[in-house]
Amino acid sequence: MRGWTRSSASLSLATSLLVGCSELAKVSRNATAIQAESQALIDHGIAVGDKEVVTRAERINGLAGDIHGSIPHLEDRTPAWLSTLWWVAAAVALVAIAVILWQTGLGTAVRIAIGWLPRKKVIDADLAAGMLNPDKPEDAREYVAARRASDPEFDAAWRRLHKKGSQ
Repeated sequence: MRGWTRSSASLSLATSLLVGCSELAKVSRNATAIQAESQALIDHGIAVGDKEVVTRAERINGLAGDIHGSIPHLEDRTPAWLSTLWWVAAAVALVAIAVILWQTGLGTAVRIAIGWLPRKKVIDADLAAGMLNPDKPEDAREYVAARRASDPEFDAAWRRLHKKGSQ
C-alpha cells in the first residue's frame, strides 16, 4: 500500500463494505470459480488416472452448477441498517445544504427569486414607499415608529444610537 495512509485504507475499505457488490453476483462469481477449479481437478484426475478425484470433482462441478441454476430464483435485499443509513445521510446532506444556503446569504436570494418575502418586510417596504410618496400622509416619524415596533433589533440599535447622541 505504497502512498496510502492507514486512514485512507480504512476509509476505502469502509466505503467498499457500505457500497458493496451484489451478494448474488458474488455467489455467481464464486460458483463459476468453483466450477473452473473442479474442471481443473477433473482434467488432472483423468491425466493421472485417479477415478476418486474425478468422481469428487464432478460432484463439486455439479453442485456449483446447481448453485447457478438457483440464482435466477433469488433476489438481492438491501439490509435495513444500510437503507436507514442512506436516509440519514440524505437528511444530513439536506440540512447541510440548507445551513450553507442560509449562512452564505444565498437562501435570501433564493427566497427573493421565488417571491417568498416575509410579511413584515412587505409591510415595512409599503410604509417606506408611503413615506416617500407625497400623496400619502405617512412621514419619517411614522416610518421609524412602525419600524421600531416591528423589529426589536432595529429598536435596540435605535436606542443605542440615541444614547450615544445624547451624551
